[in-house]
Amino acid sequence: MILHLYFARRFLMTFLAVFGGFFAMLVLLDLIEQARRFSDDAATFRQIVTLALLNVPQGLYRILPLIAILTGIALFLALARSSELVVTRAAGRSAILALAAPVTMTVLVGGLAVAALNPIVAATSRAYEARAGGIDGSVLAVSDEGLWLRQSAEGRQTVIGAARTNLDGTELTEGTFVTFGTDGRPETRIDAERATLVAGAWQIEGAKLWPLTAQNPEAAAELHDSYTLPSTLTPDQIRDSFGAPSSIQIWELPGFIQKLRAAGFSARRHEVYFQTELALPLFLVSMVLIGAAFTLRPQRGGRTGIMVLGAVLLSFGLYFIRNFAQILGEAGQIPPALAAWAPPLAGIALALGILFNTEDG
Repeated sequence: MILHLYFARRFLMTFLAVFGGFFAMLVLLDLIEQARRFSDDAATFRQIVTLALLNVPQGLYRILPLIAILTGIALFLALARSSELVVTRAAGRSAILALAAPVTMTVLVGGLAVAALNPIVAATSRAYEARAGGIDGSVLAVSDEGLWLRQSAEGRQTVIGAARTNLDGTELTEGTFVTFGTDGRPETRIDAERATLVAGAWQIEGAKLWPLTAQNPEAAAELHDSYTLPSTLTPDQIRDSFGAPSSIQIWELPGFIQKLRAAGFSARRHEVYFQTELALPLFLVSMVLIGAAFTLRPQRGGRTGIMVLGAVLLSFGLYFIRNFAQILGEAGQIPPALAAWAPPLAGIALALGILFNTEDG
């Protein structure tokens, strides 16, 4: 038990050291990038530092697998060079059993990252985009009542609500269009049985139009079998307005996926991301085990550099396969669960195979 606690403490200290090093490096790089980006906007140093600190958590979260593989390599190289693994074997303990503590710590770190760091990243990335002016053009929101769109045409804002839509948001069912004037007051309301987005306009069927500026809007209401409302929206704008799934914290994703399905949109991209986040602790475990597979042995014969290079290349290959599987999952070629869980499980199996083949203890 004492030995496991010792290895767990060594792993945690190494992980924090690598994590802190990358944090400092990313802060410096992001400070330079933000200063370059906003050099013409007369931004103060405090504003630049704030933007950098808001953007860094997202970068750190993305490179957690790299931090895990470097932590594993650094830890097991240090244990091998200090002959602590030799002593462990001499005491009758298999070096593979020594992996129990680092693997457990990796699972705990991965679980903490998903449960706590993921919501922090979602919040800071949204705050960064808002401060940097990156999400002012968002035109779509999804709620329990359906979806809501916002468009600007001919100097007026129009808010559009609908109970359901097709996959790309261009065909609305039971839609409501409320147009606001330049003074911000509502001018007209249109209820539609069906509305289709065509080039430069909404083609509305079964429309009832109320002029809200009239003294009695109901008395002045008009019925139209077909009505055309100018629009500047495009299908690409609507799809892009969802933003990245990473902007939604992990605890809110299941509810958001249900809302997407209820509104008629495809939630596959968000499902794949959700499953990938749940599988993150296992993926970090696969990184640590790959590091152990190449470095958990006595270092002799000057092969340390080659073994470290092999571990890094294999980990990058697994990371590429994970991203490729995620793309296939988002495209609907494979189920989301398979896209998320197969790469880390395959990485763990491969690393354990190498360990069982090379470990003689």
